[in-house]
Amino acid sequence: MSNIQADVSPGDDFPLHHAVFSGDTKLVSQLIRVHDLAQKDVHGNTPLHLAVMLGHKECIMLLLSRGAPVKVKNNTGWTPLAEALSYGDRKIIGMLLRKLKQQSRELLDQRRPALIQALEDIGDFYLELKWDFHSWVPLVSRILPSDLCKIHKKGSCIRLDTTLVDFNDMRWERGDITFVFNGKASPHNALTVMDNKLKVYQRIRYEETDQEVEEEIDILMRSDIMAAQMSTKNITFSRTQSGWLFREDKTENIGEYAAEFFNINGLVLESKKRREHLSQEDIQKNKAMVENLTKGSWDNKEFSRRSSLPPPESPTVLWEEYISAPIGNVPCIGRPHLSKESQKNFKATIAMSKDFPMTVDVLLDVLEVIAPFKQFQKLRDFMENKLPPGFPVKLELPVFPTVTAKVTFCFFEWRDDLSDELFSIPSTYLEDPTRFPDL
Repeated sequence: MSNIQADVSPGDDFPLHHAVFSGDTKLVSQLIRVHDLAQKDVHGNTPLHLAVMLGHKECIMLLLSRGAPVKVKNNTGWTPLAEALSYGDRKIIGMLLRKLKQQSRELLDQRRPALIQALEDIGDFYLELKWDFHSWVPLVSRILPSDLCKIHKKGSCIRLDTTLVDFNDMRWERGDITFVFNGKASPHNALTVMDNKLKVYQRIRYEETDQEVEEEIDILMRSDIMAAQMSTKNITFSRTQSGWLFREDKTENIGEYAAEFFNINGLVLESKKRREHLSQEDIQKNKAMVENLTKGSWDNKEFSRRSSLPPPESPTVLWEEYISAPIGNVPCIGRPHLSKESQKNFKATIAMSKDFPMTVDVLLDVLEVIAPFKQFQKLRDFMENKLPPGFPVKLELPVFPTVTAKVTFCFFEWRDDLSDELFSIPSTYLEDPTRFPDL
């Protein structure tokens, strides 16, 4: 231990960062055994951030082998994966993307028993949820989808029935599809999708194939580096008014439930994007791709494998200059950023009902099981502490300037007579692992 400290300059609060910055792999291999790999320096960078920005592959491999976190942001909101995309080395990007997926699965596996127990503790129920998109543009409205989802829950099992199957060439394929989540099954067999017309089923893969990961790398390397968050700090609610001459608070029945309508104020999407890793040809292709997507004619087969970029120039910044730089004015040690920030204000409405039998807590427990994500605790805090009284039976939120998304809880009832057969694969169904190629 004394030999390690002897190589560290006096007063250095970030010895591992310093070793990574210097590319001293021998010292890094010693320090990672006794230091917190998630520690952030004054600029919010972890050792992995620095290793990626500087292209120190051996340091990256050492850090990842010891479980250095990939999904952590620095003071400017960027993760090591974002910095890897900027640096442009395909091998480094692949290492970080695979480790990110592994860490996400491991985190979910750790939380899985508690989530399943929470689901077990909830009473069994049947729920109807309608969602649709609508637009004031007639042609657009004709191609936008809508669906009534029927959800059954028993014990640790959830069944969701939907009529939307696929989306190709701006047309929605209708069908009869069922998703079944079995909380008691292993993660590899927990989620199954059934085509009830063809009488086939497919297990949804727990892990992506190497081919899928390589294709994801291609997409990431030729796309803008994005970071976005919906800020809830300044959100307030005000009663929605109705009537032309005599204005009054808007109330109406949603299904059989009386609801009060509120405007959601201060809903702001903050987004940043970087494109220093893209050529002008890339930017033009991306623009064309977006235009073709809106016409339903994009074919991703036109893209070949993406090669690594030439590395950025080696930085001339010394460690002492980097670590002593004022916060918010960090020296560039990778590829110089080409970035743009934007804010978008959303006008949304929400209908709250005190008559709805389900509580917000129950809804959140169900959602966290079937759609867990890192920011879920923020969503839970917001819905439990900021929403007006009642249950959110309807939400309308603009997603594009001309398109609004609407989610409505139409019907709910507690049930204690649900059959186990609802949550099992019929014996007459055959397994077809290719029925849903994107799952």
